[in-house]
Parts: sequence; structure tokens; C-alpha cells
Amino acid sequence: MTVPMGADEPMGPIRRLIGVYDADGTLRGELTYWIGARLGRAHCSLCDITHSSVRMRADWKRCTDALPVPFDTFHRDDQPAAVRAASGDRVPAVVAETDTGLHLVVGPEEIERCAGSIERLMSAIDAALAARAGTW
Repeated sequence: MTVPMGADEPMGPIRRLIGVYDADGTLRGELTYWIGARLGRAHCSLCDITHSSVRMRADWKRCTDALPVPFDTFHRDDQPAAVRAASGDRVPAVVAETDTGLHLVVGPEEIERCAGSIERLMSAIDAALAARAGTW
């Protein structure tokens, strides 16, 4: 079940968070993104938060390991259809899976405002959950 984002719709308990990158997950897609990012032609603000220039940031791994729910990630080309629908096909995005379905938590503009900061992303997620009665 997919529930569109709405400030008046409570989410309830979060079972997991799902991040979707604005990049393709194939080898060709990964290489194209990496080269494009170095040349200033490709940009994913969620990638900036979760990865260094080559691999996942250790501080991101520590952060997600400390969360009370899993934080899974997909690329725009391998995300499940229900996640795509919940985000309105906008990437990057963070979606919450709850007992009532999937809910967009943080969209592209909010992730961009995080400016590569894990702490800012977690604050944005916490604020969105609080506004919509989402609980850990």
C-alpha cells in the first residue's frame, strides 16, 4: 500500500527507512555517475551524504547501524515500484515503511539542503517523523 505524503496523515511506527539515490545501480550507471560527478555533470545529494568519492562513508554506516530500524538504499533504476510511487518518482528521497504503507519522509529539496551532512539529514528525518506522528 502506498500513502502519498500529506502533513495531516499520521505514519505511526516506522518499520524501515528507504533511501533512493539519483543514480543508476548498474556498473555502467555507477561509472557514469562517478565520472559525471567528478566533471560536475552529475549530482546526487543523498550520495553526498552516504558516500565518499569511492565508497560508503564509515560515519554513515555507524549512523544507520545505531538507528532502531533498518535504512535500506536503492538506485533510481532498481527501486521497488511501491517506493517509486511513494516518492512521486522524485529522487533522491527517503521513504518510511510503516504499518499503513509507504510514506515520503524527505524529498530532493530537503536532502539538497542537508549539504552532505549526515546530522542534517537525520534532523530532517526526525522533524518529518515528528510532524506526521511517525515513531521509532
